[in-house]
Parts: sequence; C-alpha cells; structure tokens
Amino acid sequence: MARATARHLLVSDEETCLDLKKQIQDGADFGELAKQHSSCPSGQRGGELGQFGPGQMVPEFDTVVFNEAVGEVHGPVKTQFGYHLLIIDSRED
Repeated sequence: MARATARHLLVSDEETCLDLKKQIQDGADFGELAKQHSSCPSGQRGGELGQFGPGQMVPEFDTVVFNEAVGEVHGPVKTQFGYHLLIIDSRED
C-alpha cells in the first residue's frame, strides 16, 4: 500500500495562499510560515502531517500527494476547509 509523508499550510482565502507560495518560492521557510499563518493545528508543528496512506486525508490531498512531484510546493489546493499549500516529503508506492 502506498504511504506518504507531507506538510501543509491552511488559510481561508486563495489570495493569501498564493502570497505565501510566492514567499516560499522566494526562500521563506515553509515550516515557519505554517506556524505563523496556518489555521490547522498542524501549523504549530510546521505543518507536519506525519505518514498516511490513500483515503486517510481528504480526496483533494490524495490527488496531489499520491500523483505529484515530491519536494515541491503544490497548491493552492481547495478543500472544504480552505486553501492549502502542500509539500510531499516522501512517498513509497
């Protein structure tokens, strides 16, 4: 069964999400921005979600985490909770 580890950052609007993505691309630390801006409790851990498999997160996460490139910032990803930036740290198929 596929497994992955990922980090995410959750905000309420797409504009903020895009601004944070630009900051990360310009060299800002993802974990620090998650601590400062993420509305998810995982933000206090730098956005760490730990290890999980398909179906354990919302479908929008699964689509990105199990199909997109490892180590890159993905998003904004819209879910019922808001707008996310995701970094896939590892994936085993």
